[in-house]
Amino acid sequence: MKLLLVEDDARLIESLRPALKKAGYVVEWADNGIDGEFLAQEEDFDGIILDLGLPQKSGLQVLQSLRAQALETPVLILTARDSWQDRVDGLKAGADDYLGKPFHVEELLARLQAVLRRRFGQLDHRLQYQDVELDLDRQTASRNGGEPIQLTAIEFRLLRYLMLNPGKVLSKTRLSEHVYEEEQLRDSNVIEVYINRLRQLFGKGFIKTLRGQGYRLGQQ
Repeated sequence: MKLLLVEDDARLIESLRPALKKAGYVVEWADNGIDGEFLAQEEDFDGIILDLGLPQKSGLQVLQSLRAQALETPVLILTARDSWQDRVDGLKAGADDYLGKPFHVEELLARLQAVLRRRFGQLDHRLQYQDVELDLDRQTASRNGGEPIQLTAIEFRLLRYLMLNPGKVLSKTRLSEHVYEEEQLRDSNVIEVYINRLRQLFGKGFIKTLRGQGYRLGQQ
């Protein structure tokens, strides 16, 4: 899953990015409101972490602008302000949740996961498709209730995105954007290698290839 982090505190960014990556997220970031808004408009993100106290354009103004453009991407706002009014303003502007600074990274990850689960209609930390179950916390998968299979980071990101979008045809380009970090080499042909790895684990029919279009879970 692909996240946009809009935050001007360099130390916070340096601590958050590794934690988010370890949790299986692809992260892009901006350190001011203008660049953050531009990225949110131009790229396809699954979620946005947005600081309210940004230079050039405040987080609240960015959020209001994005919602005015009918951008429905879930937004978790961060605020160092103690005023309850700031939090209310953020929620009224269209934020899905908020977190006050300072915070524990574990709480941010839990809140973020809850926001994203709601977006995709999931109720808990496990995804199920046919006989395959994916544990989002442990980053393991199992088939027919068998022993958990430890997935690599790329396998986990790819399987999670496929399972969050059942029935949708997903192109190699779209999959690569939600699997690889921005600075990594994005060779869409590598996606085919990982698709084949998942087929080896869960059966050839688990992921269907649609020639010239991409991939889709199942045969329907």
